[in-house]
Amino acid sequence: MESIHKLDVFQDVIQSEQPVLIKFQADWCPDCRRMDMFIGDILEEYKEYKWYDINRDELPEVADKYEVMGIPSILIFKKGEKIAHLHSAYAKTPEEVEEFLQNQL
Repeated sequence: MESIHKLDVFQDVIQSEQPVLIKFQADWCPDCRRMDMFIGDILEEYKEYKWYDINRDELPEVADKYEVMGIPSILIFKKGEKIAHLHSAYAKTPEEVEEFLQNQL
């Protein structure tokens, strides 16, 4: 998963014709570390999609704009628009993440 550290890179990434998935997280977040333990298998299963990672503390303006109130959250973008958002409350298990992806992709 490639990390995004600059706003202009984020803007370029979300313009994709294909859905792109962006995981919002923070270094201090215990739920984010828990997700890190299982996200690798999900990345492998959905490897036809581009996955990115944003540290919410590095780009707070992006998190605010797209209403990322809790972390970890997974957002899906296509052609510059947010098309789906898995809020942190529903991103605590591999099953919840899988169900979200199956329903949205």
